[in-house]
Amino acid sequence: MQNVEAYIGLGSNLQDPQEQILRALNDLDQIPDTQLLTHSSLYKSKPMGPSDQPDFINAVAKITTSLDAETLLNVLQEIERKHQRVRKAEQWGPRTLDLDIILFGEMQISTERLQVPHLGLAEREFVLIPLQEIQADLIIPGRGELGDLIMQLPDYQLTKIEIQDVESQS
Repeated sequence: MQNVEAYIGLGSNLQDPQEQILRALNDLDQIPDTQLLTHSSLYKSKPMGPSDQPDFINAVAKITTSLDAETLLNVLQEIERKHQRVRKAEQWGPRTLDLDIILFGEMQISTERLQVPHLGLAEREFVLIPLQEIQADLIIPGRGELGDLIMQLPDYQLTKIEIQDVESQS
């Protein structure tokens, strides 16, 4: 397969979430036939689901890969397991690490396991704002311009986390 640029959403709210994200960024760069091109700052966000859980730390990474989307999903789920992610029936609950394929080239994918662009993308400030930071002119397949999607967001409550030297910690 030819190399594809893809965007991966990262989130964590358990077991030192900031460290989970930094380690996961390093893990992304270790995936065979894949290269981490860049990543956004880290952001703190309120949980989408039950409010009786800690805030999330989120980021978006841009990669290039020759893996197909399903194989990449398998690898991402293996990284989640390595970070002690436990999948439960509860949607939007707390987790050590959540890795989502947000975009995979210009493809639109709809399978039982994978929806690309990610289903909730247009409503998720913790994805759109970090995406804008690394690729402001992005066109979301089937959804339009990233900037237009951001303008439609309600007032958002993201907080950018200032880290002295993210690269040296990952």
